[in-house]
Amino acid sequence: MNPDLSKLDGFFDEVDVDGYLIEADGNAADQRYLSGFTAPDPFVTLYTGETHLLVSALEYGRAKRTARAETVERHADYDHRSNVAEYGSHEGKYRTLAAFLDAHGACSVAVPADFPIGTADGLRRCDVAVQADIDGVLGEIRARKHAEEVEHIRAAQRANESAMARAEELLAAAETVDGTLSLDDEPLTAERVKREIEIELLRNDCALDETIVACGADAADPHDRGSGPLRPDEAIIVDIFPCSKETGYYADMTRTFCVGEPSDTIERWYDLTLEAQTAALDAIEAGVSASDVHDAVCDVYEAAGLPTLRADETTETGFIHTTGHGVGLDIHEYPRISEEPTELEAGNVVTVEPGLYDPAVGGVRIEDLVVVTEDGHENLTEYPKALAVESR
Repeated sequence: MNPDLSKLDGFFDEVDVDGYLIEADGNAADQRYLSGFTAPDPFVTLYTGETHLLVSALEYGRAKRTARAETVERHADYDHRSNVAEYGSHEGKYRTLAAFLDAHGACSVAVPADFPIGTADGLRRCDVAVQADIDGVLGEIRARKHAEEVEHIRAAQRANESAMARAEELLAAAETVDGTLSLDDEPLTAERVKREIEIELLRNDCALDETIVACGADAADPHDRGSGPLRPDEAIIVDIFPCSKETGYYADMTRTFCVGEPSDTIERWYDLTLEAQTAALDAIEAGVSASDVHDAVCDVYEAAGLPTLRADETTETGFIHTTGHGVGLDIHEYPRISEEPTELEAGNVVTVEPGLYDPAVGGVRIEDLVVVTEDGHENLTEYPKALAVESR
């Protein structure tokens, strides 16, 4: 994939810089997007209209073969060893980097907002002008996905759904023993379900640092990862957000399950959340403000008499988060589906995940992953939505 960086070229004219500089490892989304290269240690990418990499000797051969760059150079090409010997490791590094920038005509650069401050100060001492890109121009560029990127996300979502099916399979096979769910004569815990989710994802060349399997009061906190034995008759939120080990693209999906008989409140919340999600999905298309999509969710909940942050910014129950977020090389990226009036564009990949929460009741959340299109959206999520788990 060759990204369209014309917006970055225009950004140079707006802020009067010669290039865009990134110093980060290959797990940083902007770094991977701009360079087409991954490495476990930080390396340097400079974009000036062309892409130039500065890497260690360790990464040089692989970078030359695989990076999406016009040039790949080593520290040794800029007398790095001599610089370190004369000025010390830190100052020597900055002088090497300044020489690299000078060779490519970059006397002034913009950098991501999280660029290392030590490197920025070191470059300034070498007479390189450095200014932070607070608004995140690369994040805005990455938000509009190419067809190839959408296919990477779709593939990760299929793996995600396989993992969700494994989680539901465990719940369906469980029986109630002494007020908790049990499987194969052992308690069915959140940790056990999460372990099986991770194993299934690995079978599909995906991985994740953590996932959410939260039951009862745990599910009332949207980011509580969940722990301990799972219980019947209570809502169980399963939220899985894996990353493809090959492409680096994420997927994201949430389902809420109940083994046994849910309370009337949980059933009502589930139906309302499904209605709210449908309203949000119906509102999505290119040119629509993300705030209108968020408002569609709030309208459903508020009409039912439930609290939202829109109606009361201090509420601790009800709908207490935004409606969604972008997904790509980061699990949370631009645009947000929130009260912010961001215009959605064709190619945005966003979650739509309304939910309701109260420690006295539990929590319910339903999340799909969609691509914004000119006249609507394409839902990348195929997994069914049902609260009740059928015993097997």
